[in-house]
Amino acid sequence: MSLRGPVFALLGLIAGCGPALADAIDGSWCKDSGGRLSIDGPAIVTPGGTALRGSYSRHAFSYTAPPGEPDAGATIEMRLLNEETMQMRASPDAVPQTWHRCAPSVS
Repeated sequence: MSLRGPVFALLGLIAGCGPALADAIDGSWCKDSGGRLSIDGPAIVTPGGTALRGSYSRHAFSYTAPPGEPDAGATIEMRLLNEETMQMRASPDAVPQTWHRCAPSVS
């Protein structure tokens, strides 16, 4: 009788028992120099405060900047670097901006 199946099943259970990490771009993001945005699936509230829908994947998000906001008409692209950091840019040639997850609000 082979133990290979049960051993691999046990290893899979052990590997899955680590701490839960935020492995998605969803959430509230802040920029050190000021600015805040939030992503919830395909919905975003932009740094300018506009609520709209964009193109969502688990580790990336893009939307067209609305009129009245910086880079209006440009496709804004974001990608998750790790659980706490993402980069955003308004064009492939632009210098990316680094954003971090916002600290929990205290009431």
